[in-house]
Amino acid sequence: MASVLNQKYFHDEAAAFAALEAIMWPGGPTCPHCGGCDRINRLQGVKDRNGDVRPGLWKCYHCRKQFTVRKGTVFESSHLKLHQWFQAAFLMSSSKKGVSANQLHRTLGVTLKTAWFVAHRLREAMRDGKLTKLGGVGKYVEADTTYIGGKEKNKHEWKRNADNIGGVGKEIVHALVERGGRVRSHHIPSVSGETLRPILFGNADTKSALMTDTAGGYLHAGTKFARHEMVDHGAGEYVRDDAHSNTVEGVFSILKRGIVGTYHHVSRKHLPRYLAEFDFRYNHRIANGVDDLARTVAMMKGAEGKRLTYRVAGRAA
Repeated sequence: MASVLNQKYFHDEAAAFAALEAIMWPGGPTCPHCGGCDRINRLQGVKDRNGDVRPGLWKCYHCRKQFTVRKGTVFESSHLKLHQWFQAAFLMSSSKKGVSANQLHRTLGVTLKTAWFVAHRLREAMRDGKLTKLGGVGKYVEADTTYIGGKEKNKHEWKRNADNIGGVGKEIVHALVERGGRVRSHHIPSVSGETLRPILFGNADTKSALMTDTAGGYLHAGTKFARHEMVDHGAGEYVRDDAHSNTVEGVFSILKRGIVGTYHHVSRKHLPRYLAEFDFRYNHRIANGVDDLARTVAMMKGAEGKRLTYRVAGRAA
């Protein structure tokens, strides 16, 4: 599928529509209004209110409505050109530690507000709606938690404890990683059995070997897995034969470098979308045979059936 993309699709609007149609409609156009697959014709030369020709316009003769491939995706109702969406998607797909809104603003030549919204829409496209479980017979799943956010002592006084209870000043992220496979991250309120058990049982196959540290939340849940090994970091133990959590620690290192070096700050409200972004790039990594263009195609395909308005994206939590 990556072969449908080449440089002209990042600069030519008609080519961008053709590329997105090939991604979204491999079997031909489908009407987003009524679901019809036949009696659909392309409309040529139709102009908008500004007198510009509308590219990629189709009409369904079942419901008599017009549409483009943008309909029903995160690109719907966007004033940004579709080839610019491809550029933004490629930048976010190919940058291991992410791309800031300021960088998109400078590269795409759009306002900072537009760049911020584009990035969040694309993160929505990266969100994985598949809930197939990680691991299985003979496979290893690692689980661990980390903390995201600045220290309370480094904040301005008026910001301290504004978003957190107890003065911790950090948000908790939990991740499950299948060795050699996928990662799934969650923003969680606490490291307790009550919080961790539903995540473990809902996302990891209990036929797997579970590898964790000695956090108390894993003790009871671990007994339900085929095997549960813990390494005691507090005692300086990090590897014992095949028992370790180095894979998930590697995932956290990329996440933290991205947040510290690229984004600098991520709010509690938007943290789940940033986690989806980093999970997406890890799950479509080059080590698994996915190059930058194929990753871009996967992101654009993920835009189908998702909508994110600025009002929702910017609404206070």
